[in-house]
Amino acid sequence: MISPGTVEKIKERMALASVFEEDLAESFILGSGAGGQKVNKTASTVRLFHAPSGIMIKCGANRSREMNRWLARRELAEKILEKSNSALSARKQEVEKVRRQKRRRSRRQKAKMLDDKHHQGAKKEARGKVSGEE
Repeated sequence: MISPGTVEKIKERMALASVFEEDLAESFILGSGAGGQKVNKTASTVRLFHAPSGIMIKCGANRSREMNRWLARRELAEKILEKSNSALSARKQEVEKVRRQKRRRSRRQKAKMLDDKHHQGAKKEARGKVSGEE
């Protein structure tokens, strides 16, 4: 079962993302995947549709319908927040990309890179000169 504290945190995320219960269309569908016959026979998977954003979430991570309801709401809120912060997220990704490019290679990476270069150089050297060229 989901704890009251977790429910409160999810409600806070929903409020932050401006997701209101009135905007949600909730339906329950048959689950699939691991869990056997019980999962396939019960409608524990939750499908949430948020009309203002047009986002649909399907969550069947657990066998518990109640747990899936809250997990779907959390996922919806996260998706909407991510969408609204996409410009910020893109900037962070760009900064991270530059940081990775500037980072020093590990000894193993450097050795592998140099090995590949030596191998490529040996292949080119073995080709020899083309006749008529100097």
